[in-house]
Amino acid sequence: MLLAPALWNGYPLLQSDTGGYLARWYEGYLVPSRSTVFGLYLHFGENSYFWINLGIQSLATMWILQLTLRAFGMARPALLLGLGFALTLTTALPWLASMLLTDIFAGLSVLSLFLLVLHGDKISGIEKVALFAFTAFAAASHSATMAVLLGLCCMGWIARPFLRERISVAGLTQGTLTSAAGALMLLSANFALSGQLAWTPGGSAIAFGRMLQDGFVTRYLTDHCGEQRLKLCPYRDELPGTADEFLWSRGSVFNRLGRFAGMSDEMGFIVTRSLLEHPLRQAEAAALATARQLVLAATGENANRPIPHTHGILEHYLPKQLKLARAAYQQNNHITFGPINLIHVPVALISIALVFGMLATAIWRRRRDDFTLLAATVSLALLGNAFVCGVISGPHDRYGSRLAWIATFAVLIATLRRFTHEDEFRGDSLSLGEKIQHA
Repeated sequence: MLLAPALWNGYPLLQSDTGGYLARWYEGYLVPSRSTVFGLYLHFGENSYFWINLGIQSLATMWILQLTLRAFGMARPALLLGLGFALTLTTALPWLASMLLTDIFAGLSVLSLFLLVLHGDKISGIEKVALFAFTAFAAASHSATMAVLLGLCCMGWIARPFLRERISVAGLTQGTLTSAAGALMLLSANFALSGQLAWTPGGSAIAFGRMLQDGFVTRYLTDHCGEQRLKLCPYRDELPGTADEFLWSRGSVFNRLGRFAGMSDEMGFIVTRSLLEHPLRQAEAAALATARQLVLAATGENANRPIPHTHGILEHYLPKQLKLARAAYQQNNHITFGPINLIHVPVALISIALVFGMLATAIWRRRRDDFTLLAATVSLALLGNAFVCGVISGPHDRYGSRLAWIATFAVLIATLRRFTHEDEFRGDSLSLGEKIQHA
């Protein structure tokens, strides 16, 4: 079920960013926002035409779903199958599992961290080691994922004095160390491939793009080009309105001025100075970007557009696969996400609202059960993801859809618990009609 989109497509789904990750093994230098760890992961599966990667992604998904169900006392094959089927039909999960991109690991790592920190007593030692390694890898695959996971751990440490009986020091320590291990993994891979012991570059450039969209770059250039000699000053009247157009279009000013190599220092300077000069306006823009990111969750952003860069990487380094990739339905405009999102978007937004609502209700009633902790984890992950991605990169549907499905998963767990567990705890022997009415 999870691989249905890729099986129908005839080749793993690709995205415009896929080529940048894949090229890391071959090019031997660091590229902004392209993890070398994920690049090595793709290189591992390229001889199988990347079906090994999709197999790993789908099996990891079912494994973590199964462990989560076990933590809630629902480790039944029928429930796992039913939940998998429901998530396949109503969320972006199968599209994430079928795509050669880091997005599938964003949501899975939130659940794996939840299990490692809060339910370590319900999993074996081998499973703990596997969860630790998986979470560290996910953190190393994308800086935004690492930021969300680290933020969750920080919130755990803050909450522990009030939840000593639910959050152990050992669990929190293990969870926090996954981010440290992910950082070490990324630095090691960067050094092995490029000879540089450095973090993946590009943070200031991505932030610059978001500020460009919000008008802060134009404002800064207008105010300071008379006194500062900046490369962008002669072009301030022809800057595009979106970050994507500025950073990735072929004929942009960014390309003419040397791209990241020629512009990184200046973009970082403008970002820093603009933050210092307009802190309140920047904070307002950040809040609006976070709020907007929370409601953007459509499936398939940029998955049905031309991807010349990724095709160019395949042509250069894996020419035998290029013909098959170009023959796939995805590359021939056979994927239309409009009808799919008529289901996915309402389900995502309703699920997010329900999770926030259930958490608020639990806090009001001072409940500290397992599901309250799951709702808190999912809610904080959604908020953290919206803040990190919305403020730094700018709001995009892709960033929302890669996490929205875990909200749907949490709602399904709450529904199943309502039907299958509550009466057992009460010891009642109700008729089917009474159970339905009670639920």
